[in-house]
Formats: sequence, C-alpha cells, structure tokens
Amino acid sequence: MRTSTSNKLGWALSGLAILFLGTDAGAKIVVPALMAAYTPPQLKIPTDPDFYRLLGTILAFSTALYAVPRTAVLGALLVTAYLGGAVATHLAAGSPLLSSTLFGVYLGLAVWGGLWLREPRLRTLLPLRD
Repeated sequence: MRTSTSNKLGWALSGLAILFLGTDAGAKIVVPALMAAYTPPQLKIPTDPDFYRLLGTILAFSTALYAVPRTAVLGALLVTAYLGGAVATHLAAGSPLLSSTLFGVYLGLAVWGGLWLREPRLRTLLPLRD
C-alpha cells in the first residue's frame, strides 16, 4: 500500500474514532444529567453529573492527545485504557457481547488501526507478517 494512500485511510479511520470519542466526551461534559439518565442501571455507574463530567474530561483529554500527531501514541494508549474500563463494566453487567460489551474493542481497533496506517514508524515497530 502506498504511503499516501495508507496515510489518507489512517486519517479517515482516526477521524471517525475522534468524532465518535469527541462526541461522547462532549455529551458527558455538556449534558451529564442526560447521559446519566440514559445509562442502564445494570452498569452500576454513579448517576452523579460530576462523575460524568469527570469521565468526559478524561476522554476529551485522551482523545485530544490522540488527535495531535506528536502525542497520538500516548493518546491511543490512554483511550485504550478508557475503553478497557468500558468493556469491563459491560462484561460485569452482562451486557450483550457482540454489540455493547465488545464495542470498546471495535473502537480500540479503529483507534490503533488508524494510527498504524498513518504512522510509518508504528508500522515498522508492529509489521504485519505473511
């Protein structure tokens, strides 16, 4: 795959992940009570709006780091940690596996896949093998 093509594909995939994560973070910061109201009780997440603001702030910070090329790897690591907590929460609550529980895994694959496609040094560090 040509470098410019992989770079464009990587930014497209990263852009979708950034859009989704940014929207989720923004909603948690701007309308935390609404986010709390629509959270299924079986997830056992506190309904305190300040808790949602904190989650949103953590996600916004991690996503912003991911969006900046110079700090993208650190951002991807932080986003992955955040998504791991989401997967664990859904797993503990008995949420549907393929839709809710593994959604964080799918999003993490988009984050790392986009970064892998747009960052040649990462492709050198983690090459695909035949």
